[in-house]
Amino acid sequence: MKNIFRHKFTKVLLSASLLIAFGCQRDISELETAEYPKNPEVFMDAFSSGLNYSAFGGSDVKAFDVDTQVKYSGTTSMKFAVPDYGSPEGAYAGGSFYTSVGRDLSDYNALTFWIKATQAANIDIIGFGNDLGENKYQVSLSALPVNTNWKKVIIPIPDPSKLKMEKGMFFYSEGPENNKGYTFWVDEVKFEKLGTISYQSASILNGSNKTITSFVGVNNKIDGLTASYSMPNGATQAVNLTPYYFNFKTSNAAVASADQLGNVSTVGSGSSVITATLGSNTATGSLTINSSGSFVHAPVPTQTANNVISIFSDKYTNVPVDYYNGYWAPYQTTQSADFTVNNDHVLNYTNFNFVGIQMTSPTVNASSMSHLHMDMYLPNAVAAGSSFTIKVADFGADGVYGGTDDKTGQYTVNTASLQSQSWISLNIPITAITGLTTKAHIGQIIFEGANISNFYADNIYFYNDGSIIPATPTAAAPVPTHAAASVLSVFSDAYTNVAGTDFNPNWGQATQVSQTPIAGNNTLKYAGLNYQGTQFASPLNASSYGFIHIDYYTANSTSLKFYLISPGPVETPYTLSVPSGIGINTNGWKSVDIPLSSFSPVVLSNIIQFKVDGNGDIFFDNIYFHIQSTIPKSAKPLSKLPRKV
Repeated sequence: MKNIFRHKFTKVLLSASLLIAFGCQRDISELETAEYPKNPEVFMDAFSSGLNYSAFGGSDVKAFDVDTQVKYSGTTSMKFAVPDYGSPEGAYAGGSFYTSVGRDLSDYNALTFWIKATQAANIDIIGFGNDLGENKYQVSLSALPVNTNWKKVIIPIPDPSKLKMEKGMFFYSEGPENNKGYTFWVDEVKFEKLGTISYQSASILNGSNKTITSFVGVNNKIDGLTASYSMPNGATQAVNLTPYYFNFKTSNAAVASADQLGNVSTVGSGSSVITATLGSNTATGSLTINSSGSFVHAPVPTQTANNVISIFSDKYTNVPVDYYNGYWAPYQTTQSADFTVNNDHVLNYTNFNFVGIQMTSPTVNASSMSHLHMDMYLPNAVAAGSSFTIKVADFGADGVYGGTDDKTGQYTVNTASLQSQSWISLNIPITAITGLTTKAHIGQIIFEGANISNFYADNIYFYNDGSIIPATPTAAAPVPTHAAASVLSVFSDAYTNVAGTDFNPNWGQATQVSQTPIAGNNTLKYAGLNYQGTQFASPLNASSYGFIHIDYYTANSTSLKFYLISPGPVETPYTLSVPSGIGINTNGWKSVDIPLSSFSPVVLSNIIQFKVDGNGDIFFDNIYFHIQSTIPKSAKPLSKLPRKV
């Protein structure tokens, strides 16, 4: 007759998990005398001594309970309520049953239990060895099928000799089935010594023989670790294992090494084959490392971070990315073999035909960006007819692929621009991505290739070269540096301006003129420019000055000219480059020092007016004449010529 247990709940917040401790009171005489008890029982109507429960982070902490109504045997069972999709209580049901003191399970070769559910379902993962720590000897089943009938589950222990002090007794994780929750029960959980199961095989990399190109400093991980056993009913049962059950070997330690965790480090040039054994049995599958020696890193980006929206780069903070390889079936063949060299992460696309990077949470607003940058490396020779196409997809205001407002553009790099064994830095003007008419909701970047089987990618980001600026400046114009004694100022807060100037004489213009503060600095604004004049109260004599300085800012002008006018009228234009963000600028402001000789034949001693014509919205500041252009601080006087003798 089994003892009916008494349980108590103790809730403790530990990191991301909520601990719910269950204990069973026993007489002290019942305790095992061994340092590590060999108690095989986990749940047999009562929780075994020292057993605790912890709900996994993000799960429904109330998913687990003890049920006295539904059970396989005895009086109670463990009940697990899987929540519906979107439940505020948690996204799934999951947790670990563990002990504070390890147990010696080396006398047993399997964990067994009985399970049933309210419906047919597949438990995502269930097993033992999860101790909320290193989980060193974790073993699990994936997609365990269950239904409304009780059935016995057997999870083999690959190497019982390793479980001398195991703390992870049982764990599970299961999400909604078809977005709906359901309930399942587990009973009679214990470790057993069964004579009816036998080893069949073990594998690494899911049994495949994989070959990769590598470099010194690259680390790879051996995964796909499984073992298969013959069950009492004649069926084959595969279990997932951790690397600690295996012994990894390298055929050439001068090229690659493999540690106990299955981490493979490339240390030299040449070839090496990594294999493994499970106990005395050789596992199927291998990893061949073909090392090319030292890795040449992509150029370090030079754009300032506040001008960048990064998709993939160690230089910047990347935006949220859904994936760097969508594995779009059924036509995509591209695989990923990404690697890291000295903390430099590199995307590695193999068997390449096309591949997509997706950003939907949220989409990327590249409205203020001018270019798309990408560094790519072709490890193989460039074949005739090779090409590389980059497609950028904007999902539109709804932010969803396939809507009526989607726009996709493309840019193709032809054979002549491709080269092997060297990084290629692509700086693509977004305006050159044909067909991309909007860029406020970018959701995908797609790569397509012809006669290119493999390439590396790094530093994928949008950036602004300064040509894309806000409609209105957010910072004041640069502070002038010329000495006041050498200046004749028309409009500037930094100097005393000539008196009586009319900045908006009625010349029949359409331009709207105003003076507005920008970051506390008075600024002259021309909105909707066609032409605009400035009239002086009395003529200005600028004949003793060499330059006129102008700070201007425009995000949308495509034509802008500045004139000096003397009586006659005699006027000469000087063309200003627009928009002002192109080239050297400060926060979108462009500073120019125009030689007064550029305005010949205007009479510099008798300047009566300024005029501006063009289009767009223009902001002006610091308009003044000065004696000479600013000398750079780094400028040095010319050295004296040697004297003749």
